Amino acid sequence: MTTRRMLIAAALATPLAAQAQTTLQITQPWTRAARAGGQGAGYLTIRNAGAEADRLLSASSPAAPRMELHTHIREGDVMRMRPVNDIPVPAGQTVQLQPSGLHLMFIGLSDELRQGSTIPVTLVFERAGAVTVQLEVRAAGARAGHHGH
Repeated sequence: MTTRRMLIAAALATPLAAQAQTTLQITQPWTRAARAGGQGAGYLTIRNAGAEADRLLSASSPAAPRMELHTHIREGDVMRMRPVNDIPVPAGQTVQLQPSGLHLMFIGLSDELRQGSTIPVTLVFERAGAVTVQLEVRAAGARAGHHGH
């Protein structure tokens, strides 16, 4: 490919990538307070306002050396967490990552997650690319929903 064609291809691709990224709206990002060395879970809502489906492929954070996408499944009378390869975000729909459902799993927390602080998490989507959000750290026993003030 000639240099001119590469520049044209790059110029055309940039608006498409920017457009794809702006179709996702991420709200209510939070996690619970947790001890260093342990595990934690992240929750948020993803709204795909675009006309094309996307998929959450991975997540990372300086708060943990490893993160996985997880879900809860029922095995008999027991609920168990299981990793998933990705989380589909259908066009025009909302996906909630919440307790007892889909969530982000922090494995081997580097530091304590302290109530009142925030931690960065980078979400990587198939179409939208990397999006960084700040998870609000709530009390250890916090449940879904807004923080009560």
